[in-house]
Amino acid sequence: VQLQASGGGSVQAGGSLRLSCTASGFDLDLYAIGWFRRAPGKEREGVSCMSNSDDRTTFHADSVRGRFAISRDNSKNTVYLQMNNLKPEDTAVYYCATKCGPPIRGFNNVRGRWSDRWGQGTLVTVSS
Repeated sequence: VQLQASGGGSVQAGGSLRLSCTASGFDLDLYAIGWFRRAPGKEREGVSCMSNSDDRTTFHADSVRGRFAISRDNSKNTVYLQMNNLKPEDTAVYYCATKCGPPIRGFNNVRGRWSDRWGQGTLVTVSS
């Protein structure tokens, strides 16, 4: 039972990356899902979240709204984070989890099962 995150890399400012988070051993579509990040010297923060497959409402931190999109593919038991127009301040290790958290406004409204299950991080580096 685990989450596996992938897709990180190095890009220039303005570029795009897509992160993937694949679940094994459980049905991810029943769960809330969130992407978090930890930048160097900073605390971990919520980036984008999505309710379970019955709802699919999305939530984003103000810092990424309009640039990042979260989606699900139930056939692959996978959630994606499409990151566009990346900025140097987006540089961080990104994690997926079956929960949501601050500073995303309304994060407590993300529907679905919650658990404290985390994928390993994937590093995103954005150069100016």
